[in-house]
Amino acid sequence: MAIDRSTISSVAHLARLSISETEAQKTTDNIVNILELINRMQAVDTDGVEPMAHPLDAVQRLRPDVVTETNQREHLQENAPATEDGLFLVPRVIE
Repeated sequence: MAIDRSTISSVAHLARLSISETEAQKTTDNIVNILELINRMQAVDTDGVEPMAHPLDAVQRLRPDVVTETNQREHLQENAPATEDGLFLVPRVIE
């Protein structure tokens, strides 16, 4: 896909952005460079390379899953205008 200054100017117009000719040319050059880099990266032979989520074999340290607070449902629902079976009742918003 060829990107030129007119494409950048039309996209800027559609996005309602004010862009000068200098900025349009600079943006065009940047996007062309990025697309060329992507094309070079896609040309690399990756056969036999396994996909990975992270380049290092990092393991996430997790804390133990233990209860740290007591159940305070009744206390928290004391000021609620309406509750039923331990749930807050709210007005219906979708008919």
